Amino acid sequence: MFLDAHQHFWRYDATQYPWIPAGSPLHRDWLPADLAALQKPLGLDGSIAVQARQSIAESDWLLGLAEADERVKGVVGWVDLRSERVEEDIARLAHHPKFVGVRHVVQDEPDDRFMLGADFLRGIALLRRFSLTYDILIYPRQLPAAIEMVAKFPQQPFVLDHIAKPHIKDGTLSPWREQIRELARAPHVLCKLSGMATEADHRAWKPDDFRPFLDVVFETFGPERLMWGSDWPVCQLAASYEQTWRLVDDYTRGMSTTQRAAIFGGNCERFYL
Repeated sequence: MFLDAHQHFWRYDATQYPWIPAGSPLHRDWLPADLAALQKPLGLDGSIAVQARQSIAESDWLLGLAEADERVKGVVGWVDLRSERVEEDIARLAHHPKFVGVRHVVQDEPDDRFMLGADFLRGIALLRRFSLTYDILIYPRQLPAAIEMVAKFPQQPFVLDHIAKPHIKDGTLSPWREQIRELARAPHVLCKLSGMATEADHRAWKPDDFRPFLDVVFETFGPERLMWGSDWPVCQLAASYEQTWRLVDDYTRGMSTTQRAAIFGGNCERFYL
């Protein structure tokens, strides 16, 4: 399958999505029919829907969308991994065949070592029992904690979202580059080629702006551990759906058909489905 490894749906409500910028074009509902209209011309078979607010109710809502639309292949939802009832919550959600993973918006946590808290680690330790993945959503300053966390769970499948949101706008590679190299040494960690345009100059980015960062993740993770994701509709703050796809498509033109098929769907299918 050709898949988008990272996108979102929501029915817009300012109180539920306070992170969406004021005056943003994202202030509307974004649903599966909207995404399908963009995917079909590119030959995509479907996507993985990822949580956009930290609510079990949203996880249930996303699973309802997945039940109604075969193009939504899986859901990465949210549970409170620090809760005393986390095992009960995970067990209920994991019973649904399209519940494939969990994510926490760690990037917004004030403590850069949030992921290393005993209660959070206790929740992470439960995921493998239910055959669930974990999406790592962080900023570069939180990479050291991510490196420590993944080392504690060598059998747990992890994927790094948005290449850890490096400072693409100002072209700063270090220390992100060195820390990505260290994280990529863990063979159970994959990386999403997603969310890059929103870390660049929204109005004036050029494809060459991304090349130094793509060079790093391709060198460290290799085509067998990378997956393309649009981060739609958030990407529309800086790029169209097709532009996010074309950035990676153009970069990988010199690679083999097998490698490109892995990046544009095969790795996502293997990891999540």
